[in-house]
Amino acid sequence: MTNTDRAAAFLALHRPGAGFLLPNAWDGGSARILEQVGFSAIATTSAGIAFSLGRADAHMEGAEMLDCIVEAVDCPVTADLESGYGPNAEDVAKAVRVGVVGCNLEDAIQPGELIPVEAGRERIEAARSSAPKGTFVLNARTDTYMAKHPDAYAETIRRAQEYVDAGADCIFVPGVSDADEIGRLTAEIDAPVNVVAGLVEPVLDAATLRELGVARISIGGTLTRAALTLVENAGREMLEHGTFGFADGAISYGDFQQRFSS
Repeated sequence: MTNTDRAAAFLALHRPGAGFLLPNAWDGGSARILEQVGFSAIATTSAGIAFSLGRADAHMEGAEMLDCIVEAVDCPVTADLESGYGPNAEDVAKAVRVGVVGCNLEDAIQPGELIPVEAGRERIEAARSSAPKGTFVLNARTDTYMAKHPDAYAETIRRAQEYVDAGADCIFVPGVSDADEIGRLTAEIDAPVNVVAGLVEPVLDAATLRELGVARISIGGTLTRAALTLVENAGREMLEHGTFGFADGAISYGDFQQRFSS
C-alpha cells in the first residue's frame, strides 16, 4: 500500500456516525500489536510517548519514535504533532516524508489558553499548503471545552466553521462528554467530528457515540497509562508479596518473537 493509498483509506474512515475506533500507540511494539488486533488505522500520542520515556507530557513528539511507529505497521498512521504551540507547514511536510497520513492541529498554546480563532485558521491554512486535500487528513482540534470557555458550544461551532473553511478534514473536540451536546455538535458542524473517549466523565461507549453522529473516536494516552499502571502493580506485587501473578495470561516470548520478526 502506498502513502497515497493509505491517506485515501484513512480519509474514507471519516464518516459521520461511523465512529471508527482510533487507538493511540506510543512505540513500534504497541503499534504493531494494535494493527494485529485488527484496527484499520493507528494514531500516536505525545503524552504516551513522553510517559514511556519517563518524561512529563510537554506535547513534544520525537521524530525517531514517529518513524519507528510508521515502519512497524502497514496501516495508516496519524500523528499528534502538537509541538506545544501547534505544527507549522514544515512540521507537516516532515510528517508526510516519514509516511504519516494525518495529524492533529490544536488551537491552544497550553492547557486552558485558547489562541485567537484567526491564528488557528492560519495554522490550518499553512498545514494545508504542505499537504493538499486528499493526501493528508488534517484534524483540527479545538480546546474550547478543555479551556472551560463560558460558551463552549457556540465557540466550538464558530471555530469549527473557520477551520473547515481553512481546509480541515475533521474537527476534534476533546473534553465534551454530554450526550445531548455531542449530538448537537455533530449535527451542526459541517465535517466529521472526533471525540476522545475516557477523558472526562461520563464515559460514553462507542455504540452511543456512533448513535450521536461521531465519526472518529480516539483515546489519547489512556492505553499507555493502562500499560504503565500494569508495570506499577506488577512491581508492587513482587515487592510486597513475592508473587508473580501479573504474568498470568501474558503473551509468550516466542509469540512476541514471531509477531515482531516480520
